[in-house]
Amino acid sequence: MTVEAVFPVLEMRGIGKRFPGVIANENVDFDLRKGEVHTLLGENGAGKSTLMKILYGLYRPDAGELRLNGRPVRLSSPSDAIAHGICMIHQHFMLVPSLTVAENVALGLRSTRGPLTDLRHVARRIGELSDAFGLQVDPFADVWQLAVGERQRVEIIKALYRDASILILDEPTAVLTPREVDDLFETFRRMARQGRSLIFISHKLHEVLTLSDRITVLRNGRVTGETDPCNTSREELARMMVGRDVNLAPEKPAATVCEARLQIENLVVAGDRGTDAVCDVNLAVCGGEVLGLAGVSGNGQRELAEAVCGLRKPKSGVIRVDGQPVAPGNPKAVRKAGLAYVPEERMRDGAIGDFNIMENLLLLDHGEKRFCRNGFLRFGRIFKHCRKLVRAYAVKTPTLETPAKNLSGGNIQKLILARELSGNPKVLIAAQPTRGVDIGAAEYIHARLARQRTGGTATLVISEDLDEIFALADRIAVMCQGRLMGIVDRHEATRERIGLMMAGVDPDSPSKDYCPVSESTSR
Repeated sequence: MTVEAVFPVLEMRGIGKRFPGVIANENVDFDLRKGEVHTLLGENGAGKSTLMKILYGLYRPDAGELRLNGRPVRLSSPSDAIAHGICMIHQHFMLVPSLTVAENVALGLRSTRGPLTDLRHVARRIGELSDAFGLQVDPFADVWQLAVGERQRVEIIKALYRDASILILDEPTAVLTPREVDDLFETFRRMARQGRSLIFISHKLHEVLTLSDRITVLRNGRVTGETDPCNTSREELARMMVGRDVNLAPEKPAATVCEARLQIENLVVAGDRGTDAVCDVNLAVCGGEVLGLAGVSGNGQRELAEAVCGLRKPKSGVIRVDGQPVAPGNPKAVRKAGLAYVPEERMRDGAIGDFNIMENLLLLDHGEKRFCRNGFLRFGRIFKHCRKLVRAYAVKTPTLETPAKNLSGGNIQKLILARELSGNPKVLIAAQPTRGVDIGAAEYIHARLARQRTGGTATLVISEDLDEIFALADRIAVMCQGRLMGIVDRHEATRERIGLMMAGVDPDSPSKDYCPVSESTSR
């Protein structure tokens, strides 16, 4: 990608922003040139979001200055930012599902027909933008009918329709298949070639190295360095983010693979809207292996995990743990059979924010004889047990009485892992185990999951992050629209092959016509 000019179209100089007890940004310098993709990289809490909210007019800086094309500006609202040609494409789509594409694009804009919206004019302009940037979408289609990748295109068209010269891209690939990511990156490159400037925010290091012209790294609210893809690596970027060497690929000690400890047979599970979210799935996970389950969000993975763990009663099918069928829709029976669960939504399903560390660690085991006698809790034993787990799993907390909601996302996830693994489970289901945690905590969690193999645990890791799947899995299964597309040995798996399966394409079929993945009907 060619940068068209060396002079910045945007300058953020000495930006400072404080919240009660927190320094979000401190003396941050950031600039953006015409026709470039400049990545902003950092852990959760590093200050990326705050800096971009300042640029988008959602926050006012406590210190520093913003300049656009050399002139100082004050942006007091998103309307101000849009008027200056700055648009933000959010990770979670800001669309009205019941409206058409054209109606969504026209929302908030003045019409050429006065009080009446001229949707034909809007549709024509959408068609022109679609042709210019390779963003094919039907202007008159209802948004709720669109696939995830098509909704992403609508968000981009909204920004282009407003003639944005600076686009902030907040985790734009989070819900896309690898093939859709490639198409999206080509669109971004085309936008840059035409003189638009892009700020790319992502935690996926291979994407950062693929798309970026420059990379600025934040840590603890400060800039720790600026580099470009030609002069760095994933390991170096991780070091700049964390401040130490990070092992991006966990060591996987040799493990003896034994018989299947989790067996899923002809499983059918209804989604929240009553239609089938899981369709006749057969799956087996052996002791001593990690099976990775890949797929775009909304294709039945959540419903599958909840059915296996007893939180959602399946319509039909059998689930066996260590050879024995478990009662459907009975989480207590499933846990007693030897299954542990690290849920996708840790603060909704995994921990209680107002409970302290000890209470969360004892949520499931407080009735055991070692912790309870004649109906009374044995606090001495409980304290020793919880202190041991906190130390063993490196949970950073001031005291055991600290409410769980006061911990970082990574430490809450470690807390849940400590509770679930303390019972030496035969089967472990880990859904999105490192979503929203910083790279240091992710390194630790990956190492723990890899270590479970040596103890003979059958581990099913459900993740939308292919880097995570490739790092942990011995075999990779792929789901699309509620169906199992197939299982591939890790050594035979490639991004292209897994990406095709995620999109609903059989890579071994002579015809590889692409079918875009739609969101699950359960949503």
